[in-house]
Amino acid sequence: MKKIIKYIDKPLLIVSVLLFIIGLIMVFSASNVTAYMSHDVSPYNYFIKQAIFLMVGLVMSLIMIKFTTKAYGMFSWGLLIIIMISLLALLIIGQAKNRAISWYDLGPISIQPSEFAKVITIVWLARYYEKNKKMTSYGKSLFPLGVCIMITLLIFIQPDLGTAIIYTIIVGVMFLASPVMKEIKMKTIFVLLGLAVFAGIALLGAGKSVLLERQLERFDFSNPCEKLLTTGNQVCNCYIAINNGGLTGVGLGNSMQKYLYLPEPYTDFIFAIIVEELGIIFGIGIILMYMFALYRILKIGRDSPTNRGALLCYGVAVYIFLHIAINLMGIFGLMPMTGVPLPFMSYGGSFTICLIAALTIVQRVSVENGLCKEMPEKAK
Repeated sequence: MKKIIKYIDKPLLIVSVLLFIIGLIMVFSASNVTAYMSHDVSPYNYFIKQAIFLMVGLVMSLIMIKFTTKAYGMFSWGLLIIIMISLLALLIIGQAKNRAISWYDLGPISIQPSEFAKVITIVWLARYYEKNKKMTSYGKSLFPLGVCIMITLLIFIQPDLGTAIIYTIIVGVMFLASPVMKEIKMKTIFVLLGLAVFAGIALLGAGKSVLLERQLERFDFSNPCEKLLTTGNQVCNCYIAINNGGLTGVGLGNSMQKYLYLPEPYTDFIFAIIVEELGIIFGIGIILMYMFALYRILKIGRDSPTNRGALLCYGVAVYIFLHIAINLMGIFGLMPMTGVPLPFMSYGGSFTICLIAALTIVQRVSVENGLCKEMPEKAK
């Protein structure tokens, strides 16, 4: 354990802990009104649950950090099959929540298999591309893409467009970073882009026969305050919250938009509450902390002596970056709202535990980087 403590990336650990602490405080501040007024539960309900999620993640992290990244890969195939079965079963026996069949409702908590699919796929792809270093045949090179496309379709038809987009981009970036021949990569990208354009045209042509009305409404995201009483309600109230906050905010706990103006302000819209209460300067500070965390993850990946370690870090960096970018762009009206949680800040058990698992994987790569410098044979 001394070796692990010695070689974990301290700057990444510190910024991660700070962000989780800020997130826990803001979950309480953003959720207490909704908990009491809308759900008739204790104002501390979501704060306590989020604290429990963090504790579960911490225990899991202490266990995971002792295993090598090679061991992660050995478990990944079995976990990936479990995820595929759970996604398929969800469509059969699952119940709709927020108009999507994405969760298994287990009483006090809900589990979202598609969140776990992202991290497990990152580990599986890193392991696959490590074992198959000479990717010269189309069959071997494109097999993981075929598996991932099936998972993407299972997520899309829930329907969960935001998660499907994030999952697809993660897989695409890891494919581009893999040891697959450049010629195969280029031809595959060309074909997939062609299929994507064709699918987009088909979806637009089919309209409501394929996409749900609420999905079509999301594409009309310009000038949200002109549609305050309809589709623009959420984003316009985010604007109001950000405007109320100004540079320094109205004070912790003093948000007005959390008084049922924003639905579930402790999840997708928590950044707007943060800015309203603590100000734009504090919001920029959080974004800078995000950038620093991503820089450390990419640095650990760049320093890794193994292709496996590099791919794991790059996959995790893309995973975290996409959640940040899609959430904030939705809040600022630069793209449709897709229900994507904000890393470290948003309430949610599945995402919080998956995020901690992803950060633990990166820290394990950092440990292996240090052990490799000390003992080169550890690079295997």
